[in-house]
Amino acid sequence: MLLTIDVGNTHTTFGVFHYEKLLADWRVSTSSRRTSDEWGYILKELITDQGIEKKNINQVAISCVVPPVLNTLRELFEKKWINILMVIGPGVRTGLSIRAEPKETGADRIVNAVAAAHLYGGDLVIIDFGTATTFCAINASREYLGGSIAPGIGISQEALYEKTARLPRIDVEIPDKCIGRNTVEAMHSGIFYGYIGLCREIVMNMKKEFAPKAQVVATGGWGTFLHSYCDFIDFFNPTLTLEGLRIINELNQKS
Repeated sequence: MLLTIDVGNTHTTFGVFHYEKLLADWRVSTSSRRTSDEWGYILKELITDQGIEKKNINQVAISCVVPPVLNTLRELFEKKWINILMVIGPGVRTGLSIRAEPKETGADRIVNAVAAAHLYGGDLVIIDFGTATTFCAINASREYLGGSIAPGIGISQEALYEKTARLPRIDVEIPDKCIGRNTVEAMHSGIFYGYIGLCREIVMNMKKEFAPKAQVVATGGWGTFLHSYCDFIDFFNPTLTLEGLRIINELNQKS
């Protein structure tokens, strides 16, 4: 069995695969203050609850954008659980040609691109709705071209409260209409419709630059909420990153 881990700035997702079948997946908050014992306890409780035995997990694949957490997870898997560990980074085979600056391209973006190319093929725009929202372009020749990074909808909503004197803190909600009759309604409208418009504009311009008929694949925690309101998204896959880790791990095992 393979344990896949995607460490994001806000959430960390786990998935356990038996060959190509995803048996279970979970999402927990990311904390750089957790010790390796705490991560180990959380993981053991999650997998045991699903009837999976820890001893049957012999491989681990990690994508991480929070370096302190990666160091802690390395300690857990290399010194305590003793698993075969693969961390996405330089030297790991992906099957992609990276045309952007490799050292400045997040591991999660590469992993998403690998999964999308494998599962959907062709020219693709990939959106990951996370703490930040990333947009990546990959062509039919499996060349990773680069992309855009925007503040996530959660950051946008919070900044509106923190950077103004009189606007209240609100949750992100679907507005009844665009013309709000009070401050809260106006904020809901601006955040929601403004963010959908931001995403549509970036996707439209990326398509103009490399492939007008490119399909759009979306993933990420906020994507669960947003994707059904984005008519420019062709596929939503909540476990895209975990699938990408599985595919890359398999590619490197074969090599």
